[in-house]
Amino acid sequence: MDFDTLTFDTNGLIPGIVQDRSGGVRMMAWLSREALQRTLDTGFVTFWSRSRQSLWVKGESSGNRLRLLQIRPDCDADTLLILAEPEGPSCHRGTQSCFDAAPEGGQAPSPEPATLPWLGHLEVLLKARQAAADPAGSYTQRLFAQGVDRIAKKVVEEAGEVILAAKNDDREAFLGEAADLLFHLELLLLERGAGLLDVVEVLQRRHAGAAGRPS
Repeated sequence: MDFDTLTFDTNGLIPGIVQDRSGGVRMMAWLSREALQRTLDTGFVTFWSRSRQSLWVKGESSGNRLRLLQIRPDCDADTLLILAEPEGPSCHRGTQSCFDAAPEGGQAPSPEPATLPWLGHLEVLLKARQAAADPAGSYTQRLFAQGVDRIAKKVVEEAGEVILAAKNDDREAFLGEAADLLFHLELLLLERGAGLLDVVEVLQRRHAGAAGRPS
């Protein structure tokens, strides 16, 4: 990375937005040139603390480090998007994200489409195919035209293929069948007026409920 192409502010800092693999935003903090270099050298995200005026490795004391996957600047080169693999919660409050609801109460916002960025794009595409359902159209358009029974049957068929593939030692085939199942499940969700983000909300509510129950 050529640091000279980046735009640091008058204090020599540039904001970094940390995102995990799912597309969820974990936190935002500032990086100096030294912090950025340290991040690239060590593979763990390092920031510049404006209050302490020193470098700090995220998770250095808590163990909740951010393992670097990728860094890329925005279009103006004055903000960095840091893709990382979190090794635990990213907020000092113990929540996964600094943008989650506080542990002491409050309602977490519904997940934005960015939570599952690529699947969100797929959902938009499939909705367009649903609106143009045509028995003589594309494979997806034909399924939507045939209705819920036909789509549900495809989900059952694909689920069986996933089970069979799981019994064989062929990871590529297994993942391919899993992709087919996810695709057809998304069709069924859309046919019933729902989507993957609705499923994500259910999982989040279950996780929140489980976290609140004594072990």
